[in-house]
Amino acid sequence: MKRKYIIIGVAVFVVLTLLVALQCKAKRMPVVVDLELKLDQPDPALKPFDSTLVAPFFEKHKELNDYKEDVMLVYRNHKFNYLWHDSKGRKETAEVLYSRINSISAEGIFQEVPYKLEFDALLAESLATDLTKELMLTSLYFFYTDKVLAGIDQKKREEMGWFLERESSSYVSYLDTLLANPGLVNIETQLNKQYYLLKNALKKYQDIAGLGGWDSIPLPENFKSLKPRDSSELILAIRKRLFITGDLKEDSGSSVFDESLSKGISVFQQRHGFIVDQAIGKKTIGAMNVSVADRIKTIMINMERCRWISPNVSKEKEYIVVNIPAYKLTYIKNDSIALQSDVVVGTTINQTVIFSGKMKYIVFSPYWNIPQSIIKKEVIPGIQKNSNYLANHNMEWNKGLVRQKPGVRNSLGLVKFLFPNSNNIYLHDTPSKSLFQRESRAFSHGCIRVAKPKELAQAILANDPKWNSEKIDWAMNKGSETWYTIKNEIPVYIGYFTAWMDRNGNLNFYNDVYNRDGQLVSFLTKKQ
Repeated sequence: MKRKYIIIGVAVFVVLTLLVALQCKAKRMPVVVDLELKLDQPDPALKPFDSTLVAPFFEKHKELNDYKEDVMLVYRNHKFNYLWHDSKGRKETAEVLYSRINSISAEGIFQEVPYKLEFDALLAESLATDLTKELMLTSLYFFYTDKVLAGIDQKKREEMGWFLERESSSYVSYLDTLLANPGLVNIETQLNKQYYLLKNALKKYQDIAGLGGWDSIPLPENFKSLKPRDSSELILAIRKRLFITGDLKEDSGSSVFDESLSKGISVFQQRHGFIVDQAIGKKTIGAMNVSVADRIKTIMINMERCRWISPNVSKEKEYIVVNIPAYKLTYIKNDSIALQSDVVVGTTINQTVIFSGKMKYIVFSPYWNIPQSIIKKEVIPGIQKNSNYLANHNMEWNKGLVRQKPGVRNSLGLVKFLFPNSNNIYLHDTPSKSLFQRESRAFSHGCIRVAKPKELAQAILANDPKWNSEKIDWAMNKGSETWYTIKNEIPVYIGYFTAWMDRNGNLNFYNDVYNRDGQLVSFLTKKQ
């Protein structure tokens, strides 16, 4: 008996090692698995089925044709033995998959399960072995992993302007692991943890929808705003609305704008990326009037984006995340927030690219090497109008190009942070500090301006004995460019999320600054 457990333990280790090795392979690549490593051995009392019967199944079920190749592969690997049945009938793994398929709406999937009525009818029948039932289970397993775990393929993501890459997985191999241990399907490790946080938020908003959602708050024609200590019948509706989403802990039924309502409004405004002014204006009420159905759709859209991120991101020792719609930079160290800073991102014409890189350098008192596009559109016309244009803007010619000299007037400010990339995007300081006071901060040519550049440099160099606050301040203001190579490269992720769960457990909604949500929902809801 002891020897048996040792053999099983070794087999588990080898299977898991094989699975990890396959993680970086393409999702559709042909993976032939060594069946001798599998714990889930075929029942000798149940004969393999005729492989020629697979094609007729897909002829009848054309909506599942995308998975035909994977279905054939997995059965070839298993020598066309049944996966979901044995001589006693349906296995536990089939029941686990059926349960997952039936709860797929909780995963934020827009598409309906193909042949759902037939699937339900097949599984409602006896537990006896049936080839149609067998092939349906395997096909819907691949539908589930495709929609819930993989999401839209990398090529389509890039067409939508998303260049953050995630390692592809072989869900053929993953199936073998689940067949050996059905409990693994419930382990939340396949996706980034933000996905599971949004999944919980989706459940909350689906429950709200089930109770009727919330009513729209009508505004009088002459409405301007409500402020603390004001009294209005509108406040009754506002209290009710805030209580439904938990921004207000209790609904007192008072029509007076009191301290408790002020706190609730502050929470709501902060969650929606507004300046927290504790006044109830048209914009705040407009956000309250977005229907629960639309909020659910936004959560689902962003759950899809979470499928495009490696689950290993949050396991990094340190990393920097910029969320474009939130206009926010977050620097994580050892799973704690080391720094948060407001940022300015690219305009709708010069959109900041969604990608990742490794921060390698900090440049103090930087030159700004002006891109050719800006030279042509702005600098040359400026020189033509004013011969002193370069001097007035602290610029000079340098090897046929134009650069701006270091100093407080430099457009990059006093420091920049480089993570070399083909998009020529980086983080930097700015002399235009007033822009950080605005709610909407899409003003740059594509690079990311940081409200707390010195604090970011201090956080990055906190454990570097060569630097302290005084030396950083000196380097930023000395007027001559200095490059410093960071000891440990820091991953930088620039993303685009219009719904996001923060570390305080609050669900935040942000303005779709580049109008990308509509494009994504159109793709996700069309017939695939």
